[in-house]
Amino acid sequence: MQAVKPSQEVLAQYADACERFPQHANHPAALVKVSEQRLYVMEEGACLGTYPVSTSRYGTGEKQDSCKTPLGVHCVAEKIGEDAGFAEIFQSRKRTHQIAEIEPGETRTDQEHITSRILWLAGLEEGINRGGSVDSFARYIYIHGTHEEGLIGQPASIGCVRMKNRDVMDLYDRLEVSSLVIISE
Repeated sequence: MQAVKPSQEVLAQYADACERFPQHANHPAALVKVSEQRLYVMEEGACLGTYPVSTSRYGTGEKQDSCKTPLGVHCVAEKIGEDAGFAEIFQSRKRTHQIAEIEPGETRTDQEHITSRILWLAGLEEGINRGGSVDSFARYIYIHGTHEEGLIGQPASIGCVRMKNRDVMDLYDRLEVSSLVIISE
């Protein structure tokens, strides 16, 4: 995790989410800034550090089947893969015990592997990312590892927030079920 001083905008978005959803504010939180392709780890009003990420190559949006990354305030609904190995592949949230070959270059493969850890997100804002055709949990929106590590730092996913495997393993240990995850432009 890289140390960095967040912008006033990031701090304000985090503070607003904590005020609006206090039942989720007593845990470390994550704030994904799509325009920066960066995830900030926040706790008690301070930034603990950041990681590079990849959000959707199709942009932001909440609709089912859009393959876009949803905006708004979410929480970690489920944590999956605590005992999985580095770059271990998941299918339907189940461990396959197969290890993905990491692609270090900026090459997009024909695979969409979910690796190492899964933080499954649930939207907290009715009609924005919760309920109906905009429900992030029903859309299977995750923060997860990827074998396409060379694409981290640029939009490359099909809706989820991708991270390098070591980074998502570290984040998994920092966040709790119920931790806030704010996704903003």
